[in-house]
Amino acid sequence: MQHKISFLVILLVCAAIGFAGCTGTQSTPATQPATATPAATQVSIAPTQNNLEVSPTDSMPDNLAVSVIVQEKVYDGSIPVVFDGGKGQYLVTDIEVTLYRSDGTSRTVNLGHNKGDTVNLDGTRQTDRVVVYVSEVNGQQYKVDDVQSVYRTR
Repeated sequence: MQHKISFLVILLVCAAIGFAGCTGTQSTPATQPATATPAATQVSIAPTQNNLEVSPTDSMPDNLAVSVIVQEKVYDGSIPVVFDGGKGQYLVTDIEVTLYRSDGTSRTVNLGHNKGDTVNLDGTRQTDRVVVYVSEVNGQQYKVDDVQSVYRTR
């Protein structure tokens, strides 16, 4: 009699799990990037429409947050970008910095993921745009900065 009750309980639990939909396979979201960018820089010559228009950045969880500082444009048009670290800096696998120049060209470079690593971008003497993406070990990619870099004259 005890075996019949145990068998019925197990059967009911399995049926409840099946009806709840817990037995299906989990599909991966289609929005995750599947591109692998090489360590070398990439240069795009084709002009892109609205490439100087900034867009919202992603909100990172507090325990994963890092800071990348796009500094003020220097007199020769170069733009220093510095990795400033943060709580999640040990999880960072890649930092891509893309410069959209006012002449319509763009360039993507990789920034090191040690605190203080710096890259200087060759901007123009007009308004350019800098976009920074941080990739982490969990496969997530966050847009942490999207700013216009204005060339200031005296």
